Amino acid sequence: MKYRQLGRSALKVSQLCLGTMNFGPRTSEAESFAVLDGATEAGINFIDTANQYGGRLGVGTTETILGNWLAQEPGRRDRIVLATKVHEPMSDDVNDRGLSARHIQMACDASLRRLQVDHIDLYQMHHIDRLAPPEEIWQAMDRLIAQGKITYVGSSNFPGWKIAQVNEKAIARGRLGLVSEQGLYNLIERRAEMEVLPACRAYGVGVIAWSPLAGGLLAGKAPADTGRRQSDDMKRAAAARADQLSQFAGLCGELGESQSAVALAWLLHQPGMTCAIIGPGSVEQLTSVLHTPDLQLDADLLAKIDAIFPAIGPAPEAYAW
Repeated sequence: MKYRQLGRSALKVSQLCLGTMNFGPRTSEAESFAVLDGATEAGINFIDTANQYGGRLGVGTTETILGNWLAQEPGRRDRIVLATKVHEPMSDDVNDRGLSARHIQMACDASLRRLQVDHIDLYQMHHIDRLAPPEEIWQAMDRLIAQGKITYVGSSNFPGWKIAQVNEKAIARGRLGLVSEQGLYNLIERRAEMEVLPACRAYGVGVIAWSPLAGGLLAGKAPADTGRRQSDDMKRAAAARADQLSQFAGLCGELGESQSAVALAWLLHQPGMTCAIIGPGSVEQLTSVLHTPDLQLDADLLAKIDAIFPAIGPAPEAYAW
C-alpha cells in the first residue's frame, strides 16, 4: 500500500480509504469484520464512516459495527486513521441535525460511544449548513480539539466557495482549518474540477473521492450483482452512456486490467488527490482493487481516458472569462 499526506497536515493515509457505508444494511457484521481485517492486513490505514450510516437498520448502526471490531483488539485503534461525519438527521428532534455548536458537541459524544474510542482522527462536516455561521462551527470544533475528542476537521460535499469561506474564518482565528474535503468525483462526474478541486489545491486541502466508480457504472458487468447496479436508475444511466462504457471496457481490456482498477488509478493520478474511497461488500471485492495504487498510467493513456470521458474544461476558463 502507498500513502500520502492528508492535505497540508503531516498525517499520512493510505491511497485507498475503506468506506463503511455498506456495513450493516448490505454487509453483515461478520463479513464487515472480514473486510476490515483484510483491508488493514493489506496496509489500508484510513477508515471512513458517518454517524448516519445504517440504512434500514437505523442510524448509528455502521459506527456500532466498526466500534465492535475495534473493541475486539485494542491495538487496532492506534494503527488506523478513523474518520466519521456530523450533520445528517439522527432523529426527529429539530436540533438533532445540522452544524449548530450544540449538535456538533452532542453528535461527537454519541459517535465516540458507538465507536468505543476516546477520540476521532478526522471529524468531517457531512454537508454545509447554511444556518450555521462559520464562527459557531469553529467554536464547536475548537472545543472538541481542546477536549481531545477530535484531531483534524474536514468537510464533505462542500462547494468551492464554502471551502474558501470556512478556511478564511479558521485562518482569522489562527487555526489550521479544513485538512480535507470528501467529495463526489469520478470519470463520469467531473464537476469538482471546476471549483472544488482548485479551491482545495489553493488552501492545501486534501481531496477524498467518494463514489469513485460512479455507483458501479465504471466497474463493468456484474451479472450476479443484486445491488445498486441492478436498479432501474442505474440501468438507465448505463444505457445512456453505453458507448463511453464500451470504449472504456475495451481500453481496460487492452491493458489487461479491470475497469474498477483503472478508474481508481485515474483518480489517484489527478492533481491534489489524496485517496479514493472504496466500499467493498466482500473480501473478494476488496482484494480485486488492492493493487490500484501501484498502477502507473502514462500521459498517452490518461489522454485516451480523457477522450472517452471529457473534462468540462480548465478552471476557471471553462465557466468564466
